Amino acid sequence: MASTYLTKTFSTPTSDKIGTVSFWCKKAINDVNTNPFSANSNAGAFNFEAGNFIDVFEAGGWLRTTQLFRDLSAWYHIVRTVDTTQATASERLKLYVNGERVTSFTNETYPALNASISFGGASQNVIGANSNIANYFNGCMAHFHFIDGTAYDASAFGQTDATTGIWKPKTAPSVTYGTNGFFLKFENSGSMGTDSSGNANNFTVNGTLTQTVDTPSNVFATLNPLNYNSQPILYKNGNTVGYSSVTTWSTAFSTLAVSSGKYYFEAKSSTNNGFVGICKADETYPAQTAGIYLGNASLGTASWGYYAQNGNYVHNGSFIAYGNSWTNNEIIGCALDLDNNKLYFSINGVWQNSGDPTSGATGTGAISITASTYFFGITKHDADSEMQTNFGNGYFGTTAVSSAQNPDDGIGIFEYTVPTGYKALCTKSINAQEYS
Repeated sequence: MASTYLTKTFSTPTSDKIGTVSFWCKKAINDVNTNPFSANSNAGAFNFEAGNFIDVFEAGGWLRTTQLFRDLSAWYHIVRTVDTTQATASERLKLYVNGERVTSFTNETYPALNASISFGGASQNVIGANSNIANYFNGCMAHFHFIDGTAYDASAFGQTDATTGIWKPKTAPSVTYGTNGFFLKFENSGSMGTDSSGNANNFTVNGTLTQTVDTPSNVFATLNPLNYNSQPILYKNGNTVGYSSVTTWSTAFSTLAVSSGKYYFEAKSSTNNGFVGICKADETYPAQTAGIYLGNASLGTASWGYYAQNGNYVHNGSFIAYGNSWTNNEIIGCALDLDNNKLYFSINGVWQNSGDPTSGATGTGAISITASTYFFGITKHDADSEMQTNFGNGYFGTTAVSSAQNPDDGIGIFEYTVPTGYKALCTKSINAQEYS
């Protein structure tokens, strides 16, 4: 959500003592204060703090978790329940994460009996920032509920998948919303503040809120700030863009890795100096220093990179003639065939070296690779430049692709035609190819 936030000022609620918040979120950054929601000068607020713990403030209560929340590749389901009419203090403010009640806190202060709550009450409510319109939430959100007047636990909004054992959302929970209750699905790209509860408690969107196909039910890869990021590469737009202000090689890998099947992604650079490629996931990498890029000898035989300035592919430090050079704002496609251990690259939809990603074991125009588990990766170099990635979300940065091409399973949105049999790097497509 970055510098975008939503606001709504409510009148008198059904109850000023009982309420429930449920939402799903995917963090895009650690070690900073970032606020999914707040109200009433932050008296009712939920924070991911700089130490990567959670702070919950409501009705004079304050819970700070012992548990840390640092996963940037998965969605968290958060439920915060308040009922200050409860005689037992610890029942007045509850926190659930992914279906489990959190009970270990470094700070554990509960609201006074019959204290008034703030979020959902008669004040301005903010989603995506704190009440001072700062500490914007950096990441994605889905299915944001507020229940006015009823205290629900996590099972009202989620359930354990019988096959996978993974906590998943109930897309149409059976709940009573109350006067100020709302349900933001974020499904209408033209009106992202629309309330689907039936109450018409619509929120005002401030800034530009970008819709994504990355959801709790199907997680798409992004770039991973937790992996191999000691170089000064930074991330934005939900970790789909890598950038920096210095001139040095900076490399980033995808959050998801694959060992079989066929996958495709696209990248676009703001300069003509970078690499697109793959890197093994089961290697021990050196601490990153200037000069390490995809294909560099310091990575040994672990990676392959397609180089912008001369069109060579690079492996173990060797530059090998392959295709055309590419420049800023051209879109590089990368097709990874792990059924036949072949790698292909395209420029603006044209496969290089007369490549044919559908040629199978023949590998027409392919780069041969070794069998392994691989991340997709990018390397950028120039100061104030960036590398934008599209793992199937349908955007480069905040700009939607223009042609909206889909893989043959219909999952993912790309600029150029996806070769037959290739999928987006997302959990549904990985499950179908690796575990079916």
